[in-house]
Amino acid sequence: MSFENILFEIQDSIGILTINRPKVLNALNFETLDEIGRVLDQVRMDKTVKILVITGAGDKAFVAGADISRFQGKNSLQARRFAEKGQEVFFALEALPIPVIACVNGFALGGGCELAMSCDFIYASENAKFGQPEINLGIIPGFGGTQRLSRLVGRARAKELCMLGTPISAQEATDIGLAARVFPAEELWDKTLEAAGSIAGKGSVALRAIKQVVDRGVEVDLKSGCAFEVEAFATSFSSEDAQEGVAAFLEKRKPEFKGSFER
Repeated sequence: MSFENILFEIQDSIGILTINRPKVLNALNFETLDEIGRVLDQVRMDKTVKILVITGAGDKAFVAGADISRFQGKNSLQARRFAEKGQEVFFALEALPIPVIACVNGFALGGGCELAMSCDFIYASENAKFGQPEINLGIIPGFGGTQRLSRLVGRARAKELCMLGTPISAQEATDIGLAARVFPAEELWDKTLEAAGSIAGKGSVALRAIKQVVDRGVEVDLKSGCAFEVEAFATSFSSEDAQEGVAAFLEKRKPEFKGSFER
């Protein structure tokens, strides 16, 4: 499968998707979104991919936003289709059963911040910048920014970031719960791959259950969320991974997870 705007490779069960438009700071246009969607379809079908890492080409930007050069002259119907495409792709990303890490190596603004928020968690370079600056163009976020941001950092902070349109540092993003960790720029990629490799070695049945329970649980009351957890906890005991994990612990050896259920 060939692409013009992105790169995709698999390294030791880690899928690596790179937005590859460095001349425009990896800005998202319709074609790039479409190619991301095609990769997600591929990853969903490929059982050898245990985790996905998303990053941006070059050392300046993860994704600096949508391609504003495409905005001029757009009418409401065209804008709606663009927003719907972005949301469609980002929902597909969020729905992947495997973990996804955003490796934010620079600007993550507008659509870039929205892309990062659609991943399971964010590792950021200390020189990364996050924000939703659409207000400065007289528009609002369109790829889910108002909704995911408020769920991650709270309504008041989300409104402030969207209304001011001023970027925040990687450290501030970490402090408010937007990013998970911040690293020196020269360490970011190695630290991301180290975490990805560690996660890829865990039991995939449990990983999928954690992702599903956390994502479902934040949308409901605590008691309902805990009920989801009980069901997933019980179901995980029927997996070969659970039997292997317990046996390996008792035998003081490293487990060899297969990611399957007992027949």
